[in-house]
Amino acid sequence: MSAVVPIWCTGMTDLPLGEAARAVGVSVDTLRRWDRDGKLRTTRDERNRRRVPRSEVERLTARPPRQGPGDGLSARNRFPGIVRSVEVDGVMALVEIEAGPHRITAAVTRDAVDELGLTAGMRATAAVKATSVMIERGTGDVA
Repeated sequence: MSAVVPIWCTGMTDLPLGEAARAVGVSVDTLRRWDRDGKLRTTRDERNRRRVPRSEVERLTARPPRQGPGDGLSARNRFPGIVRSVEVDGVMALVEIEAGPHRITAAVTRDAVDELGLTAGMRATAAVKATSVMIERGTGDVA
């Protein structure tokens, strides 16, 4: 008895809508909506049925690389950027990093600033490990 092999594993370039939906992990209706909204590129077969190119399934199932446990740091949220300011006051310091459109301020020890040699203008990464992250709903629509 042979094993059942999904169509998208057999070398075919375009998948039937149902098979593509299963591969992506969404409903057929969702793929139809994405097609109408221009978020998914489809083709049509000789009977005018939607088919999804393998490249589209791969695009939709691709995941960005994540930081793993072997990376030397347990924090998964990392924001590389440029140190914009270092304000030392007694044993503590405030370090502000511009990471893309965001500014992240960290309260660290003076010793940490000295050991890392932190100065304005240098590259640095803010690593955030939090047991609680709050999300605030934005106002207005974002395209």
